[in-house]
Amino acid sequence: MAHQTSRLEGRTAVVTGASRGIGLAIAQRLVDEGARVVVTGRKPEPLAEAVAQLGGEEHALGIPGGADDADHQAEVVERTLATFGSLDVLVNNTGINPTYGPLLELDLGAARKTVEVNCLAALSWIQRGHAAWMGEHGGAVVNVASVAGLRPAPGIAFYGATKAMLIHLTEELAVELGPTVRVNAVAPAVVKTKFATALYEGREEEVSAPYPLKRLGVPEDVAGAVAYLASDDAAWVTGQTLVLDGGVLLRGGV
Repeated sequence: MAHQTSRLEGRTAVVTGASRGIGLAIAQRLVDEGARVVVTGRKPEPLAEAVAQLGGEEHALGIPGGADDADHQAEVVERTLATFGSLDVLVNNTGINPTYGPLLELDLGAARKTVEVNCLAALSWIQRGHAAWMGEHGGAVVNVASVAGLRPAPGIAFYGATKAMLIHLTEELAVELGPTVRVNAVAPAVVKTKFATALYEGREEEVSAPYPLKRLGVPEDVAGAVAYLASDDAAWVTGQTLVLDGGVLLRGGV
């Protein structure tokens, strides 16, 4: 779907974890609005397919690697500037949730990895982007959090704890990096992606029943919100977490 706006014309965005799902939808929306995008993901093949879908080398560059890998981060920032000449928007979309169950049974090794990817990697990306470009030229950061970071979410409690940390980092960084860099977050409820399949597959009607809008999210719902926060339409918005939940938090659910 083409969007009749060019509010990101001439800007370059890095979107992590963008070979599919929410990340790819975000990258597509940013391209539709005029940006050039650099997308990352672990596996080269899906990433190459994503670049083709985004319009090829004129519009997109794919760089495979792990989001929490320091060498990968450095390569992405360096190649982004070399290829497109700026780094105006950073979307920290990568997240993992390797554990499910009560906190008392949490595997602490898996927990540490979750903090590394969901929180510390996001901070590291921001540090690098700020040092290389945004600190001098300005920019916008959007972190993809979750409603699980705002309310207790049994079963995915530690994932929620890392997203709560990401939300707080968003607020702290908004204070530190203003006035040149804006830092915001989005907090989706259940969005229909491969990542979230276990939360709704085979019982979508039941899961969406408590939502006032009576449906689960789709990646494009998140993409539109991220594009807004990345654009000058949100020029006076920083340190905010935009909840994208079909109204479900109003009913006390996650």
